Parts: sequence; structure tokens; C-alpha cells
Amino acid sequence: MKDHVAADPLLQPYQLKHLTLKNRVMTTSHEPAYPEDGMPKARYRAYHEERAKGGVALAMTAGSAAVSRDSPPVFNNILAYRDEVVPWIRELTDSLHEHGCAAMIQLTHLGRRTNWNKGDWLPSISAGPDREPAHRAFPKMMEDWDIERVIEDYATAAERMQAGGMDGIEIQAYGHLMDQFWSPLSNKLTGPYGADTLENRLRFTTDVLAAVRKRVGPAFIVGIRYTADEVQAGGITVEEGIEISKLLRDTGQVDFLNVIRGRIHTDPAMTDVIPIQGMPSAPHLDFAGEVRRATGMPTFHAAKIQDVATARHAIASGLLDMVGMTRAHMADPHVVRKIVEGREHDIRPCVGANYCLDRIYQGGEALCIHNAATGRELSMPHVIEPGAERRKVVVVGAGPAGLEAARVASARGHEVVVFEAGSRAGGQVLLTARSKRRAEMMQIIDWRVAQCEAAGATLRYNLYAEASDVLDEKPDVVVIATGGMANTTLYEADAPDHVISAWDILSGDVKPSGSVLIYDEAGDHTGLQAAEMAVNAGCTVEIMTPDRTFAPEVMAMNLVPYMRNLQRDDVTFTVTKRLRGIEQVGNRLRARIGTDYSDKVGHCDYDHVVVNYGTTPLDELYHELRPASSNGGAVDQADLLNLRPQTVVRNTQGTFQLFRIGDAVSARNTHAAIYDALRLMVAV
Repeated sequence: MKDHVAADPLLQPYQLKHLTLKNRVMTTSHEPAYPEDGMPKARYRAYHEERAKGGVALAMTAGSAAVSRDSPPVFNNILAYRDEVVPWIRELTDSLHEHGCAAMIQLTHLGRRTNWNKGDWLPSISAGPDREPAHRAFPKMMEDWDIERVIEDYATAAERMQAGGMDGIEIQAYGHLMDQFWSPLSNKLTGPYGADTLENRLRFTTDVLAAVRKRVGPAFIVGIRYTADEVQAGGITVEEGIEISKLLRDTGQVDFLNVIRGRIHTDPAMTDVIPIQGMPSAPHLDFAGEVRRATGMPTFHAAKIQDVATARHAIASGLLDMVGMTRAHMADPHVVRKIVEGREHDIRPCVGANYCLDRIYQGGEALCIHNAATGRELSMPHVIEPGAERRKVVVVGAGPAGLEAARVASARGHEVVVFEAGSRAGGQVLLTARSKRRAEMMQIIDWRVAQCEAAGATLRYNLYAEASDVLDEKPDVVVIATGGMANTTLYEADAPDHVISAWDILSGDVKPSGSVLIYDEAGDHTGLQAAEMAVNAGCTVEIMTPDRTFAPEVMAMNLVPYMRNLQRDDVTFTVTKRLRGIEQVGNRLRARIGTDYSDKVGHCDYDHVVVNYGTTPLDELYHELRPASSNGGAVDQADLLNLRPQTVVRNTQGTFQLFRIGDAVSARNTHAAIYDALRLMVAV
């Protein structure tokens, strides 16, 4: 064993009951929304297997596998209440065990944290009548027969997981049905399960544990993930949480505690439980350590433990027994392998963008903002294989798309030259990172620059590439990744006079003052970042959109820090209003404002009007090079999607293949730009 492996706290084995975990790193339960028909089929299995290959010791699969029919999935969860799940669980378990990774699964009843208009359209149920703000369903208060039925559902689901070869289960309490019994804020029952005593509030949980143990026996590993402090007046306090932890221990039926701090009933509350970029790292780690010290129980925890140093500290300091690095493993599934191999510097960092979770909570599938292979393991590689022959690749533009193209081409063994007009790499990410809270986004760029340089790529800065510069390199492949420029054109109209772009604010080229209208048709981060900067400059700000909701591309958890900042300063949010035109009146700008819902038009005066309407491609160089290329810039989409080499020939006199990617094609987002580059270049 190498010395650094023997000395690293993260790499030491851990004995959990009869199960030996090969190191101290786990992925905690999360639902990437990959199941098909409620079953963890090939895509789901491949996702977890990649992390097992990468060396993780324990995969806690399934964010909230449902134990009952009246707990319908809110984000494509595994349906643990179906018998047909067992063979799929067996395939998943076997694939993880093949790589020395232990397999467990989280079971739950969502209670009020779901809706009645999903699945079988059964009423949602809870220990009280109040709806959860995030999911909006008014639940039925549970009757005795509901309680009895759900207890049996937990036991039967646990039995299915045992039959599927799982090493254990984790029962999910926080925010879900069990916690709705625990919390005085949600339990309105009377009688043996009522809110009058802590013993009564925990009775549903202890009854579930007893029923589960009766089915699976004493050897099977059973843990619980729960909140030991709701951080809200009237809720579970720290003192009560410690008492609950001890009561769980004293049942003798729980093998580990997975500790959470906070609530998840609203977007802001959930964002404090699962912090995103710009928020402190590992904010609840010391609290989890308090629970461990108070109970002496095996203790797991995860909450923005995204870097190896923090994870190592958690184990070395005795705060945790197993450390969860879940989003870190979405960014790089091979974290542990790289630690073992002495390649920590090579780990692709999680930047906390939370693209993964926000997509899930908006009904999508989990994707990583800067690892386009995550969730696509059946089609996209995490490790780039060498190409069949060495080629000369010229990339123009060192934003996310261009750098990913250069990284992949370099990893395939090609000779790579990157032209960048600016003095440093980054593209639009440089603007994003001007907001201190989003500075972590630069790691997307910095990691790729380091990868390119380590692989021998040449990056030339301060060079606004012209066609002659590209042709002088005698390339085999040219990739145009020049991005776009801010667009201030209004929908179905010309660009109005006197407006500025959100980029003008972010770059600092324009210092806003007075009253500012942020007119946002793109609905992405850029508009809200410009609004924050205007507020910080002391302006009176109105954010206006023609959509029925503002900033839909920002999504739930990323919206929270913006709203916390903007609502402190009484920013006005105006929806379903469309900017029709602008005229200058004295020293001010008069905006003509209409709506898509009627012919009514009004006017309002501002000192600045800022338009956020995406980008227009910087594609002049691409079009200039097309006549000299063999493919004329054309892409065979079938070959692209099947990761086959591009063979289109439209000009037999052409000497190189020409492609464009990212915003040089059309305004999209960082993930789309990186995915463009990855799936094109893996076949070059």
C-alpha cells in the first residue's frame, strides 16, 4: 500500500455491523430521475456503477424510493411498492458489488411532500391538514387504518430490497411523512400518534422500525436520515433533536444515523439544508459531529462537502464515520480513484451551480453543469480514449465550449492550438464570476485550462483570430467556439435606441444610477445578476418579463440567493408585461409597455433600461472559413448522436473539417456548450 493511502483518513476501511466499507466516502441518497416506469433500469444502473468504478465505498441509491401508492413520485422516483422492482434492484446491487461498492437504498413515504394529481390520483396523507408550500397539496389527515397500512408498506418494501440483494436500507424522515409526525409544526393528530409528547410523535417511526425488523431480521442494516434541528421557531430544537437521536439509538433497531439540519418545505429552507455556490461549505458538519458525540452511533452526513480537504477533515476530526460527497461525484465520479492514485489535482471540481438538483425539482433529470457525461454513462465517456490517428485541431475561443473541445481533443492525442481574443480564458463565465457569489464558476474554466496544458495543448491569448491565422496552422479540424454577443433586440422588433445590455452592467462598462428597468426576456442568471448589481449601486430597480414567471431558467434553489438580496431592497417584479419601445424624454427614457394578453399599452419613465435577451452568434469567422472546408460546416446529426466520426464532404477541394459549437451556434447555457464539444470531439 502506498504511504499516502495508508495515512489518509478518507481511505481507511470502516466496519458497519458485519459490513466492511473499503473507505469513508459515500454518495448519499439522491434521485437523479433516471428510472424508467419507476424501475432502476440500465441508465440508472450505469450512473451508480460509474461511481462504484471510481472507488466510492457506499452508494446510497434512490432519493426517496416510494413505499406506498399514495406516495407518488415527485421526481421520477423508484417505486419500491411494486414487486417487479426486485429483479431490477438485484441487477443494480450486483453491478455495484462487482466493484467492491456496498449498495443500500433509501425508502420513504413522502406524506404531504407530493401531490394528489400524480400516480393513481390518491389523496396525499399526513399527520396534519396543512399543505407543504413547495408541493401545494392539502393532505388528508391520517386515520388509524392509514397508519397501519403504511407501516406494513415500509416493512414489505424493506423485504423487497433485501430480496434484491441490498446491503441495507435507509429510512428517510426529514421533510417526509415520518418528520411530519415528529415536528410540532406539522403534527396535528391526537391520541397515540399525536403531538402532545415526543414519545407519541416518534411512535410511527418506532412502529415502522419494529415492523421492518420483523421482516428483514436483526442482521440486515437499517439506518435513518433525519433532521435533528429544524432551525425554526416551534419546530424540533437542537436539544430535542439530540434526544430523538438517543431514542433512535436506544431502540436497538437502528444501525446508523444520517444527520440533517433544517427543513425542506420551501425553496429557501431547502437551500439552507443543501447549500449552493456562494454559500458556506459544510455548514452543518460540526452539528453532525455533536450528534455523533452525544450518541456514539455510526454517523453519516452530507451538505456541500464538495472538496477532498473538507471531507478528510470530517473523518480525521472524528465528526463523521462516513462522509457524503454526492454532488462532488456528479461532477467527477472518480474522486476516490484519483485520491488513491495521487491525482487530487486532477479531480473535476463541483462548482455548486446546483444545475443537477434544480433540474430535478423542475421535473427534469439530473445533469452536471460541467460534466456532460454524468447521467449519460450509456453513451458518453468519463474517460477519454486516444484517437486512431493524430490530427491537428484548431479551436477558436476559450470559453466553456472551446476549452472542452480542446480538452477532449488533447486527451485523444491530437495536436491542439487554441486562439483566444482576450487576455485570459473564460468567455461569458468571466462575466458570471464578477458576482462574488458566483465566483466558483471560474473553476469550470480553470480546470479545463489545467487539463489542456497538462496534455500539451497550446493556448494563445490576445489574438483575435482571422481566417489567415487559422489556415496558417494547416489544420485537419477547426472548431469555432467564439460564443455570442449580448442581444438587445426586442421580440419581433428592432433593437430600440438608448438601451444597454445586462452585459454592460456585469462588465462594469456602465454604472447604473437612479431608476433602472431590467427587461428580461431570456429568464437566465444574467438578468438577475444585473439587477443585483444595480441594487448594490443604490438604484431603484424593476425587473420586468413578458413571461408568466420571472427568471424561469434560474430555477428554484438558485433563485433563493437572488431573492434574498433583491427583496431586502424592495425590488419590483413585474410579469406578463412586454417592452414595446423606448423614447428619450428630457434626461430620462420613456418605456412603452404592453402585454401579450390585450392591446393595452402604458408608459413609464426610467433612468436606464437594461435588456437581457440572450446572445447573437459571433459567427463571422465560421462563415468566412466555410468555403475552404471539406464539409462546409455541415454536421451529420445521426453520426453526432451515435458518437461516430463526421464524414460529410460538400467540397472535395476542402482541406479541413469545420464545426461550430456553443453560443456560436445559438444562445443556450454552459452545459449545452460543453455537451456540444464533448460529443463532437470524442469521435474526432
